[in-house]
Amino acid sequence: MHCPFCKSTDTKVLDSRVAEDGGAIRRRRCCAECEKRFTTIEQMQLTIVKRSGATEPFVRDKAVAGVRKACKGRPVSDDDLARLGQQVEDALRESGAAEIEAHQVGLAVLEPLKALDEVAYLRFASVYKAFDSVDDFAAEIASLMAASADGELAEERARHTT
Repeated sequence: MHCPFCKSTDTKVLDSRVAEDGGAIRRRRCCAECEKRFTTIEQMQLTIVKRSGATEPFVRDKAVAGVRKACKGRPVSDDDLARLGQQVEDALRESGAAEIEAHQVGLAVLEPLKALDEVAYLRFASVYKAFDSVDDFAAEIASLMAASADGELAEERARHTT
């Protein structure tokens, strides 16, 4: 670690603490040369493995950009998209793997997007799942409607039992 003040590579860790709910480590350091103190935060780097085999670091904004297109014209705020991006990143980190296939990013987007906006979900799913026909849309809509009916039935049962 280089000192941000004098660029010396001789730094000493004074204290380490878990940060961001275990997703990072905060370290307090001291430079042996200039004796100034500074803080570093270490976080596991998620790497995305593309279909071609190439790798690149995970960038939350890039994942959200694709979702933003699906949400165009929908009542979805930037804050909603930021939360969705955090949910996707959290889901990927929870897998425990440092390298994630690009396909897994799309899968991690689907559930939170479905909960956020069903129309945006259909738009995203149609591209992500490569819908070929109206039948693909109809099947996905039927699945959404069945899940919605199941949720309403569960709510109705809960109301009658209380």
